[in-house]
Amino acid sequence: MKINREILRLSIPAIVSNITVPLLGLSDTAIAGHLDADFFIGAIAVGSMMFNATFWLFGFLRMGTTGLTALAFGKNDQREIRAVFSRAVVLGAAIGLALLALAMPLREMLMAAISPDESVRQLASDYYSVCILAAPALLATTAIQGWLFGMQTTLYPMIIAVSVNVINIAASFSFVFLSDLGFIGVAYGTLLANWCGLFIALIMARRKASGGLWCGWKEVFAKGSLKRFFTVNTDIFFRSACIMGVSLATTAIGARLGELTLATNAVMMQFFHFFSFFMDGFAFTAEALTGRFAGSLDLNLLRRSRNALLSWSAGMAAAFFLIYCFFYSPIVNLITDSPTVSENITEYHIWLTLIPPLTVAAFIYDGFFIGLTATRRMLGATLAAAIVFFSVCFIHSDGIHLPDNDRLWAAFLAYLLTRGMLLALQSRQVFSRRFILSLNPQLT
Repeated sequence: MKINREILRLSIPAIVSNITVPLLGLSDTAIAGHLDADFFIGAIAVGSMMFNATFWLFGFLRMGTTGLTALAFGKNDQREIRAVFSRAVVLGAAIGLALLALAMPLREMLMAAISPDESVRQLASDYYSVCILAAPALLATTAIQGWLFGMQTTLYPMIIAVSVNVINIAASFSFVFLSDLGFIGVAYGTLLANWCGLFIALIMARRKASGGLWCGWKEVFAKGSLKRFFTVNTDIFFRSACIMGVSLATTAIGARLGELTLATNAVMMQFFHFFSFFMDGFAFTAEALTGRFAGSLDLNLLRRSRNALLSWSAGMAAAFFLIYCFFYSPIVNLITDSPTVSENITEYHIWLTLIPPLTVAAFIYDGFFIGLTATRRMLGATLAAAIVFFSVCFIHSDGIHLPDNDRLWAAFLAYLLTRGMLLALQSRQVFSRRFILSLNPQLT
């Protein structure tokens, strides 16, 4: 097998689909940025953070599903492939319905945690109240996308992601500027797009399935497989909670530093998201290939794919470093026409240039560990990195107090660097035959 060709086969569609995600963020922020007041950008930042924070906790529906499906694919176990699909979709829909029932207390809890200015609070609250109505559709779609990645296809997830994001951008623009809904039109665009996405995802999964998708309720609740499914996903759930804590803290601290800092950080985070979604294209490939080769116990291809993916990741980090060094200004101007926000971002340019080299390892090693379902180690690394974040943020030589924006960005990047390095240090053990068999005893 030509590893680089296989990597590109999987990565290019994943990158294309992921590009639409930062474009969506850029579009929403840009729409808010052209509504004649800086606080609209802040409202998008807070509302999106609340919405994402709710669903980050359930990222296991994609990640755990990908790893388990890829392992079953490597073994050519069609029964387990159907069982993983069924468990993941049922769980996603059930969690989505529970979130709808808890929407109001969740909204108030998240708003209290972030504590934005009054000018932002009501707009962000309205945004969240509309978007949460998409919870069952979004979580079920997330599970299906993870299953498709595990089935070694990124083309179908690309079709789903591109369709959802194109619908979202078009609908949000139409609702805001053509239907006179104003700011809340962005939220209605998100709601419509996510329900359309579920319908598209089911069509794509049916096209990929061999012999059907549903395994039956008895197999869904089979004791041994169900226990492993929840063990993997519980680790990822708590890992997501750590990530959510850091992300919420980053936005909350920015909100307490004033409207201008909140708006500035919202734009700067788009640079991080833009790089992350490019890198996730290779991380998704890492999940699919490592799970597949671990499932078939082909350690030669497993290690060759790891080394090739590390090389591709280093190249991506170098390319984005150069872009952020020399071409950041046009990107800022595309996002917002606010001169105060643009000028403020210039003061923090150094942090933008450090994003690619300091965060690249966290992305690609996440992919390796998810594919091998080495989730307990991922949890440990993320927890340690979160401790680093809060330590850098709040522990000063003269006591504990609110950091300035430079310290906030130093803490955020230190957190991602720590996470990547801790996973890298453990990677040799994780890629050993002994460790793979210990995580997947059924392969023996």
